[in-house]
Amino acid sequence: MSVAPLILTPSAAKRVALIASKQARPAILRLAVEGGGCSGFQYKFDLADAPDADDSVSETDGVKLVVDPMSLDLIAGSTVDFVESLGGAAFKVENPQAAAGCGCGASFGI
Repeated sequence: MSVAPLILTPSAAKRVALIASKQARPAILRLAVEGGGCSGFQYKFDLADAPDADDSVSETDGVKLVVDPMSLDLIAGSTVDFVESLGGAAFKVENPQAAAGCGCGASFGI
């Protein structure tokens, strides 16, 4: 069984590269799913120093997106974007598996 790939948009890759360069760290964005949030699960973003051996890795414009196997089950096929609006700027996950979400887009339910 193959897992649908994760996609990091060029906009998100550019933002990760900017943040990583300011912190003198590798351009590797770790996306994880944790229990909690108003819809059951929430997304957690962090910079990583290197992918773990069992991580799923995708790359856009030299920036890596890494996800652990447990989180991948909940977000396979997702697209990670960086959006700027009047309300602020944030990473946004378009998750085809999410059956419900909250208004802020930070949590989801399956």
